[in-house]
Amino acid sequence: MRRVMVSYRVKPERVAENEGLVRAVYEELGSVEPDGLRYGTFRRADGVSFLHIAEMPEGENPLAGLPAFKAFLVGIGDRCDEPPATEELSEVGSYRLFEEPR
Repeated sequence: MRRVMVSYRVKPERVAENEGLVRAVYEELGSVEPDGLRYGTFRRADGVSFLHIAEMPEGENPLAGLPAFKAFLVGIGDRCDEPPATEELSEVGSYRLFEEPR
């Protein structure tokens, strides 16, 4: 499995727009239910920074083919004060982070 973190900061006047685009991705994910994807998006305490964490199968990104994700990517540079930075993550340890609670 591949784990990725993406962080960025949007312009204050574009926060609601960005959140709407993110919610549209989750709505489509709920319909499509791609195998092997675990994904979460968080807004940081400053109100303008976002963090996306994804776990997906090696060699594929199930998000890439989704129309809602493609729409999210359109104009991302214009929405941001700080562009997206992507980091590959290597797990040292976790407790039920990527599994359903019992």
